[in-house]
Amino acid sequence: MAKTPPKGAQGLPTPKQILEFIESSDQPAGKREIARAFGIRGNDKIHLKRMLNDMADEGLIDSGRGRAFHKMGGVPRVTVLRVISTDDGEVWATPEQWHAETPPPKLRVIERGRRSSLSLNDRILARTEERGKGHVAHVMKKLARSAELLMGVVHQEGSRHFLAPIDKKQRRHFPLSDLGEAQVGDLVLAEPVGKGSHVSAKVDAVLGDPFAPRSFSLIAIHKHGIRDKFPESVIAEAEKVSKQPLGDKREDLRHLPIVAIDPEDARDHDDAIWAEPDPDNEGGWRAIVAIADVSFYVRPGSELDREARKRGNSVYFPDRVVPMLPEELSADICSLKEGQDRAAMACHLTIGSDGGLTAFRFTRAVIRVAGNIAYEDAQAAIDGEKDRVDADLVDKALRPLWGCWAALLKAREKREPLELDLPERRVVLDEKGRIMSVAPRERLDAHRLVEDYMIAANVAAAKALEKKKAPVMYRIHEQPDREKLSTLKEYLDTFGISFALGQVITPKTFNRILERIGPDHDNKTEITEQILRSQMQARYGPEPLGHFGLSLGSYAHFTSPIRRYADLLVHRALVDAYRLGDGGLPKGEGEEFSRIGETISALERRAMEAERETIDRYVAAYLADRVGQLVDVRITGVQPFGFFATVEGLGGDGLVLAKTLGREYFRYDEKRQALVGDDSGEEYRSGQRLQLRLVEADPASGALRFELPEGSYGGDSQDRRDGPRRGKGRREKDERRDGSRKRRPDSGGRRRDKGKKR
Repeated sequence: MAKTPPKGAQGLPTPKQILEFIESSDQPAGKREIARAFGIRGNDKIHLKRMLNDMADEGLIDSGRGRAFHKMGGVPRVTVLRVISTDDGEVWATPEQWHAETPPPKLRVIERGRRSSLSLNDRILARTEERGKGHVAHVMKKLARSAELLMGVVHQEGSRHFLAPIDKKQRRHFPLSDLGEAQVGDLVLAEPVGKGSHVSAKVDAVLGDPFAPRSFSLIAIHKHGIRDKFPESVIAEAEKVSKQPLGDKREDLRHLPIVAIDPEDARDHDDAIWAEPDPDNEGGWRAIVAIADVSFYVRPGSELDREARKRGNSVYFPDRVVPMLPEELSADICSLKEGQDRAAMACHLTIGSDGGLTAFRFTRAVIRVAGNIAYEDAQAAIDGEKDRVDADLVDKALRPLWGCWAALLKAREKREPLELDLPERRVVLDEKGRIMSVAPRERLDAHRLVEDYMIAANVAAAKALEKKKAPVMYRIHEQPDREKLSTLKEYLDTFGISFALGQVITPKTFNRILERIGPDHDNKTEITEQILRSQMQARYGPEPLGHFGLSLGSYAHFTSPIRRYADLLVHRALVDAYRLGDGGLPKGEGEEFSRIGETISALERRAMEAERETIDRYVAAYLADRVGQLVDVRITGVQPFGFFATVEGLGGDGLVLAKTLGREYFRYDEKRQALVGDDSGEEYRSGQRLQLRLVEADPASGALRFELPEGSYGGDSQDRRDGPRRGKGRREKDERRDGSRKRRPDSGGRRRDKGKKR
């Protein structure tokens, strides 16, 4: 038995001590073993049970057979596995439950006897052991079948039916052995049956028309395992807490003309802003950023809190939002609605004439929003258009906000954050969910104004907690690593753009590159995208590593606790540090910020992937009527097997296979990001604009496929087999290389499409 560390001050071990004990124990560690090891008796066992349940809910530990615990993210010694491959006589499986940020490991399954009796998706109880750098699994028992259902669309070829996958990376179409109630064209869930190369599928449930309104987001929700239904206990708790009184210990700010500026179809309003000239600070301003006081309603350890942590964030689709919190909170009592008293966390800012923060403080307040104003209306009112916003509100609220923003803008321009102009796509639907248009989202000064107020509040939150020596869940964006910068240098060299690796890299380094090439450069978009790919991905964690993209040393997310769990943690830390009442950060939870940060960062990446894929499906559906037509495209990526292109003005990536380019050999030039014909010298390079024929637009998967205007490389199948081989990388997998997906730089904690009424 492992040596047991001393217990904590409360007579119970800390979660960290329990994890260390479980990990080092040489026998299964259940509640009884943990209690015995730490000398826990009597009523303390009840507290231990509660602690273990909390640790399980938080993803720290999982329970295996016989209620023995194991550390989440490791492979338990005895666990349930699911068979994922039976090809070539070898059986491979993966843990049925896996909650770590890293991909689940693949274990080679060892069975007694010469022939395997296992099929794809079989469940087994297995004993695992490490061998070399991996794991193997010894089958103890075959369990009742519980197949992971496949989602796809039924299609017909001749007299046979197949399941076309909704994942555009998955090229295999499974033959359907049992259609059930399904018909050709239906979106279905199907169970894989058989093994090896003889795997087929049988329909388990019919979901309906894959092109119907709301289907595209449902596909993403199913594929990524996004929690879209709240347990009844969570809804009941939301209804209960939403009725609690605001209390009388709040600062009363209801007399101020605070306004919430959001998208016109916003479903929730979690921030509102106010400003006025500061009489004690020449040229300076006083401002308030008021944020929904979610921590007042969602208390640590509650059913609401557990569910919110499991979700990590809200997920936004063109037709709906999957909220982090039930609508009783997210769209009602926590939403800052015009004319209604609301609980808020108020960030009071004193801003100098140069836009610098000279002072800040945080209070719990009650506010009454003077107006919910759409971005477009606010911009039009400031530009002089009448009747878009009440004239009194323009004078008392909007003009002072724009005046203060002029100062904030000075500070922004001085620190020079990364400025990458990559517009987002906006899908507009009609009342029945049909696609009206897909277009880049317009970027207004009103967007930038709100963003800069949010950045100021986020900076103040981080600095306030640092000053109080309290835990901080930072929003971290690190400097690009040398490998990414080396790749960028090679790319820029092909355009004759110098980029020294030995220099001190700051955001302005990249801004200067874009300034040098100018706005009219043929490859401005591609170079901007390549700079974006060179950046590190933003994440959450307790380390004060700064935010490179925003050029800030201290930065945390404070402004969106309705939709981000990280912000809720920052609110709780502020409540605790400033002694603002109930709902503060529990003692010791700051020590778990590293683990929690990893979890919510992974959930954020999952949400981004689901949102991006759904937009791609809408774009494919929008283009479906144009199959066979020529479209204007831009090459966005080149690989040995072909190149990817995106439709100008719409987005949505499609593949052009190298084998369709002609009979000659096309050589892949990695540095120049180009395919070059050895005989003709013809080339297809990243950034090139051309016309291609759209030959496939699959809304279910979001996949597009293009060919040259004159059609694909001709000849019959024998000619194709006899033709020259194309390039050194002839794997024609419809996949992107790592890092090729677009990521917008962190925008300061405010999404322009947040809270849409889907």
